[in-house]
Amino acid sequence: MTPMDLSVVLFTSDRGITPADAAKAAEDAGFHAFYVPEHSHIPTSRDSAHPGTGGEIPDDRYLRILDPWVSLATAAAVTSTIRLGTAVALPMEHDPITLAKTLATLDHLSGGRVTLGVGFGWNVEELEDHGVPGKKRRTVLREYLELMGELWSKEVASYDGEFAHLKPSWAYPKPVQQPRIPILVGAGGTPKNFDWISANADGWITTPIETDIEERVAGLTETWSAKGREGKPRVVVLLTSRLEPGQLERWQELGVDEVMMGLPDKGAEEVRAFIGKMGARLTATA
Repeated sequence: MTPMDLSVVLFTSDRGITPADAAKAAEDAGFHAFYVPEHSHIPTSRDSAHPGTGGEIPDDRYLRILDPWVSLATAAAVTSTIRLGTAVALPMEHDPITLAKTLATLDHLSGGRVTLGVGFGWNVEELEDHGVPGKKRRTVLREYLELMGELWSKEVASYDGEFAHLKPSWAYPKPVQQPRIPILVGAGGTPKNFDWISANADGWITTPIETDIEERVAGLTETWSAKGREGKPRVVVLLTSRLEPGQLERWQELGVDEVMMGLPDKGAEEVRAFIGKMGARLTATA
């Protein structure tokens, strides 16, 4: 059986270790991928409850998140093998034509190492500031991903949707990864989300509050097959608690491909030590 991939996610801020420093340490420790999140801003007044707390945001890093594309570009410049991803990004907050160019450039310059993790956006007020109707965010995300896919894979690309439009156009560079950069969706393990993932993406990233991983992976696999998709969806589990003996092996047997662990919001020296220690421990466990 192929060993399970082990990765890290840095909840970036303007006060802790830099993304480049963390990514280099993760690569040196043998991790498979390095992820960063995205929020453009956090409105001070909103009705949207955080999915983990049901109320206020649990961490002031939400207010201080660095731009994900600049962060990953700096990481790409100091690494050569580790994959570079988002957990998760919000494409709806960008012009999709410009974002397609940014991601294609990042994939080109990194040698094909980009993974695009996306979310539907729990903070509706944040999306509305970007002109995205809260009740239409799934449609906007689908159309933006489809438009970007056209630009990434076609010599002459075009698209005409409800929210995204592109006249026949040329655009280079193309991503190294074809026909598109891999797309993972970070969302709750519900039938509705699994249906969306199976129709529009390449896999699933679990949420911090996810339970019954085994049952939900089986549900996604079933939906994937019912949609006529070949192969299997990539499943990435965000680790939020201490591993039980044999847990990685059980997940792997059920179809989990990758386990992602969070990094602390600390200084460079402390985080590098944490990465080295966890890399050695998880590698020995996997």
